[in-house]
Order: sequence, then C-alpha cells, then structure tokens
Amino acid sequence: MKVVAFNGSPNKEGNTWNALKMVTTELEAAGIETEIVQVGNKAIRGCIACYQCVKNKNEQCALADEINEWVQKMKQADGIIIGSPVHYSAIGGTMKSFLDRAFFVTGVNDSMLRHKVGAAVVAVRRSGGLPTFNQLNNFLNYAEMLIPTSNYWNVIHGRTPGEVVQDLEGVQIMRVLGKNMAWLMKLVEHGKGTIPPPEREPKTMFSFIH
Repeated sequence: MKVVAFNGSPNKEGNTWNALKMVTTELEAAGIETEIVQVGNKAIRGCIACYQCVKNKNEQCALADEINEWVQKMKQADGIIIGSPVHYSAIGGTMKSFLDRAFFVTGVNDSMLRHKVGAAVVAVRRSGGLPTFNQLNNFLNYAEMLIPTSNYWNVIHGRTPGEVVQDLEGVQIMRVLGKNMAWLMKLVEHGKGTIPPPEREPKTMFSFIH
C-alpha cells in the first residue's frame, strides 16, 4: 500500500512538511510506503472552466502542467494526505488551485478517489487553522473518500520552520492520525473481495433557480 501526501506550503521543509512527516512516519512504521509531493512552490494556475476534462475523460487537465502527473499519483495511491499552511484563514493559493483542478479531474473520471483513504493536515502560526482544515475536508468529502480521525482537529502550531515540533499536543495529533490512517487503510485492504462496496450512484443535479 502507498500514501501520497501533498505539501501546499511554499516552504519545501517548513511546518506543513513537518506535520506531514509526523503522519507519514507512523504510516511507514505500519509498513505503508509514503511520498511527499511539493506543491506550494510551483506555478499552478486555477481552473479556467473549459470543461475539456469532462469532454475528453482522459484523466487529464487541459492546462498541461504538473497536475496531470499528480493526478496519476493520486489514482495509484491507496491513501492521500493534503496539507496546507494558513493564508488569511484559508488554504494557500497554489494549493487551492491544485485541489480545485485535481479533484475535478478525478471526479469526472469515474470518481477515481472514491473509497480511498484521505486526510487533511494544517500548519498555522496562530489563528485560522480550523477554517482551513474544514476547507480541505470539503474536497475529501465530495470525493466520497474515507476519512480517518485523530484525538483532536488536525491542526499544528508554529511560526518558523520546524517550530511545530514544540507543539506537543499537535505532534500527538499527527501521530495518532498516522496510526488511525494506517489502521483504516488495512481494514479497507482486507475487506476487498469480502465486503462489496456500495454501487456508485450517478450524480443528481438540482437547480434552485426555477
């Protein structure tokens, strides 16, 4: 089994990376392969609503950049972690652009992430951690992913790179998340071929404007 984690911070080894490492360390201890992909320092533009991914259904965004490679990593992984710093009580801009496009592409291509295990983590200096955490979870929920929990919300505090290791409660949150994620992934893996998953229903779209 493998987990791919996406670091939405522009700092390659800042506090978001440290939070992801805390989780992936526990996953690796449980025998699960991990990879951290750096997103936040790339030039990723937002979705332009061209709907070519809907028309082509080729698992690709028409804006040819790193996202198409990352979508394939998501497809091949058993679990996905999305991590972001907090920018004005929200997801970092580059990370948001990546998530908007990647989750749309995976969604219109037979819900590629459905029933994979997915988790979100947030690194914050002071405030805005929970709004950002909730925003990240919106992507996981919409994709029908299975979300492991920790013993508190997955937010860790620190300002300068590496300072999050001093947030002992936050460190425990990430550690517990990693253990619970590994356990859930193994449950899913052992259930394959034994417990059939529910059939995917076609999306019902309802307009409130009549």
